[in-house]
Amino acid sequence: MMRSATPGATAATGDDQALVAALRQGDEAAFETLLDRHHGALVALAMHYVRERAVAEEVAQETWLAVLKGIDRFEGRAAVKTWIFQILVNRAKTRGVREGRTVPLSALANPDLDGHEPAVAPDRFLPADHPQWPGHWASAPPRWDVDPEASLLSGELRGWIEDAIAALPESQRLIITLRDVQGWTPEEVCEALGITDGNQRVLLHRARARVRNILERHLSAN
Repeated sequence: MMRSATPGATAATGDDQALVAALRQGDEAAFETLLDRHHGALVALAMHYVRERAVAEEVAQETWLAVLKGIDRFEGRAAVKTWIFQILVNRAKTRGVREGRTVPLSALANPDLDGHEPAVAPDRFLPADHPQWPGHWASAPPRWDVDPEASLLSGELRGWIEDAIAALPESQRLIITLRDVQGWTPEEVCEALGITDGNQRVLLHRARARVRNILERHLSAN
């Protein structure tokens, strides 16, 4: 079921409130701070909804204009980051519809509709209540732990990971990009996309499972 907010959503912090106050006073440094923090991620997220990077850049620019125009109406019921990305998602969806490309919202709202079951047994992942790495792999794929530093820094391995993510169904690719590539919290994902925590967890698990399966095949073959 789609929804507009997450129970227990994170409200604006003291840092957020200071930034908002500065923006309302026309402080350019405050705006540059937000640009540095979020512009790249805004463009990356927009790319999930539109076909061309140039269009994604336009959507991001439109989002910043909307932020500046709407800052006086910001009420602090959500974090500034969440508010900004919600604006981006709404605008990107509109452009995506215009271009004939959209993330399947039905799959985000109901992961069972994407038809992809986990490709790795659940016990290969750490439990959801793990104190440091909830839902991450419980052990390294074959040969990863032989020389983990060299493997992680390997351009070849990074390429496999990027290719594996790119091959995922769109809804899974969006969630794993936000969670594991951009480092969003579950709450931030749910608030920005308007989905339940259960839905984002299912999509994330399936995405991680498929990526791990692909990496294991590559590493076992070398």
